[in-house]
Amino acid sequence: MQIVRTIIWVMILFGILTFSFFNWDTVEVNLWENLVLETKVPVLVIVAFLLGLVPMWLYHRSVKWSLDRRVRSLEASIKSNALAHRPDPGATAADTATPASGGKPVENPAKAEDSLTPAAGNTPAGGTV
Repeated sequence: MQIVRTIIWVMILFGILTFSFFNWDTVEVNLWENLVLETKVPVLVIVAFLLGLVPMWLYHRSVKWSLDRRVRSLEASIKSNALAHRPDPGATAADTATPASGGKPVENPAKAEDSLTPAAGNTPAGGTV
């Protein structure tokens, strides 16, 4: 992309130089009744072009700057929002899961000592589990 931009700038410069070479005439510009400016045609054309280009370029840069600030602000808010809703690394899946019974919390959650296997000495009469 940079090569295309360079080629375009070289073509513009070549066009300006060609225009300047073939139109190197002196002209008089009456600014006010007593003020007359004698200048060359290429200088007058380039100054007029820049007077039209610079304000629009400055406006473009200011809009781009404000939009870039807005995008950065929105990206930062999305990032902070995502980090705020990240689950706690120490929490288990049971702590973060919502109950299936309509979203109400369980009144008597299971404890760590609760298990499905009987403890030592509490085996059934057959001796096997």
